[in-house]
Amino acid sequence: MTITSPAPTGFPVSEHPVDSWVDAVASAPAGTGRWRRVIAGRPEDPRWARPAMWGLLVATGLLYIINLAASGYANAFYSAASQAGSTSWKAFFFGSFDGGNAITVDKPPASLWVTDLSVRAFGLSSWSILVPEALIGVATVGLLYATVKRRFNAAAGLIAGATLALTPVATLMFRFNNPDALLVLLLVGSAYAMTRALEKAQTKWIVLAGVLIGFGFLTKMLQAFLVVPGFAAVYLFAAPTHWWRRVRQVLYSGLAIIVSAGWWVAIVTLWPKSSRPFIGGSQKNSILDLIFGYNGLGRISGNETGSVGGGRTGGTSMWGVPGITRMFNSEIGGQVAWLIPTALIFLVGLLWLSRRMPRADGRRGALLIWGTWLIATGLTFSFMAGIFHPYYTVALAPAIGALVGIGAVSLWQYRHQLVARLILATGIGTAAIWAYLLLQRTSAWHPWLRFVVLLGGLVVAAFIAAQPRMSRVLAVIAATVAISIGLAGPFAYSVATAAAGKSGSIPSAGPPVAGGRGGFGGARPGGARPGGAQPGGGTGTPQGGPPTGGPGRGMGGLLDATAPTAALKSALLADAGKYTWVAAIVGSNNASGLQLATQKPVMSIGGFNGTDPSPTLAQFQKWVSEGKIHYFIGSGSLGGGFGGGGFGGGKSSTGTGASIATWVAAHYTAKTIGGQTVYDLTAPTSTG
Repeated sequence: MTITSPAPTGFPVSEHPVDSWVDAVASAPAGTGRWRRVIAGRPEDPRWARPAMWGLLVATGLLYIINLAASGYANAFYSAASQAGSTSWKAFFFGSFDGGNAITVDKPPASLWVTDLSVRAFGLSSWSILVPEALIGVATVGLLYATVKRRFNAAAGLIAGATLALTPVATLMFRFNNPDALLVLLLVGSAYAMTRALEKAQTKWIVLAGVLIGFGFLTKMLQAFLVVPGFAAVYLFAAPTHWWRRVRQVLYSGLAIIVSAGWWVAIVTLWPKSSRPFIGGSQKNSILDLIFGYNGLGRISGNETGSVGGGRTGGTSMWGVPGITRMFNSEIGGQVAWLIPTALIFLVGLLWLSRRMPRADGRRGALLIWGTWLIATGLTFSFMAGIFHPYYTVALAPAIGALVGIGAVSLWQYRHQLVARLILATGIGTAAIWAYLLLQRTSAWHPWLRFVVLLGGLVVAAFIAAQPRMSRVLAVIAATVAISIGLAGPFAYSVATAAAGKSGSIPSAGPPVAGGRGGFGGARPGGARPGGAQPGGGTGTPQGGPPTGGPGRGMGGLLDATAPTAALKSALLADAGKYTWVAAIVGSNNASGLQLATQKPVMSIGGFNGTDPSPTLAQFQKWVSEGKIHYFIGSGSLGGGFGGGGFGGGKSSTGTGASIATWVAAHYTAKTIGGQTVYDLTAPTSTG
């Protein structure tokens, strides 16, 4: 029954027990009845709940899949690694960039395992790489719906799911092949397991939460652990069992994290270095160096050896000014921040209203799961001084959606109380004002929208604040308008994101924003050539970014890949079966275009940034003497200006790219194929 006490003391509860659609499958009888229940829902659910859920998932799928091929191979760096993993199980296991297993990507391989298998099954194409990401997005929305609905109701789950689906950075990343999509799915899965664990303090659920976080680590390393302190604290506070059992269960969950994340780390650490690829992103060929350095504490401090852009100087860096307002600035605000203020208002308001609830109340525990997620991850992103890209913020979207869904429905059910009504109205009004300010940053892009959002939001907020009682019709209208206004801005940005192809290493959602970099290599208004490559070698400079190609700049650059000409591709494919690598070139994105075009291994000297000490000159000379490399490809100023010494001041312990290029030029004759300088490493000069 619904709580109708004189003063709000907690969350309203549904008239019937709320169970997720996951349970519908498990508990229904075998046969067609089970699937009938999945489609139609449980008898205690409102008749509209299950059709609305399926409608949400179908709409999300359409948003994430339509026009997907416009992005080509999206992030060519990871696409090339997927091609490699589809041809070599060794490359699959280690996450190698190339099928010859010279070097890995600079992340663990879990997200690549998904696309590797897809490419192995369906062949290399934009669709085989990006459709799995879109399906991960649909699954994430469905799992968030199930998680929120379980403790609240279907309306809260639908609002949460829709908010996640329409967050612009989510639309971007679930149509892209960076590791973030799988990371978000695994973290939402861990939140679901935590929600179940808080119901009856069952050890299996909190252990499952740990396992999912561990696999999140195998997706994007330490970022997966940002939710751990909050989850542990919530369980220790809110689980319905005695203190020492709570402590033991949290320790079991920690052990599950260590085992599920550590097995792969242990194998890579113990594997002889001579028979595995170099660990990309590290300077010592060590997975531990990658975990705690380039992908770990260096991201917080800015002291990332091998990074691009250097560390923090005078309070800022290449990656922007760290601070509490970072999530709201011109570059990031439109990506994710539309409903952050509202989510925080609802979080604080509901915690105040629930202050007298029993310690182990599961609804407040569920609220705290999402609240600690949002605050811990948001503060980390705000203050980290190292490499930070706007698309990282997709990790905030599930928490924002959950808090908005929980807050909107819970406060709506309490709207006959003045305090709850004012909190709800404040959240709606704040969302409208903030959306107006965000839309004003793109003042020439559908300028009418910001005025509609502002006026509509303020009117419905005032109406709700002034109306403790309203008819059913007015209530439906007010709720519909409030939800529509709150999601109008994100919806418009998400549609704009889906309409334009996105490629490169640092994509950005939505239209170009005044004062923002617009996303390095982000948009392809005219669509992308197959494979995500620009025609003819590519020219020009992305807004706010370094050159990606052009005369004298070599094959692409740091941020995007470029397809080789037909003549160069033909040369690389000639007798390709004789060589472990058909070519070698400085920098992974330079190598990506070659590898995707030929579907043959191409050695990336220096890894992604061109700063990794791999291979050494001696190792390269040995491979050349063994006839394993056919061509060395000149890359202008060593890969568009970032070669062996690193782009933009990146620190490097070695000039491996420069030393290799110098040695090759001294011992082999340069020739031009398809406008590109190449050296045939099977034909040394007479002085060689």
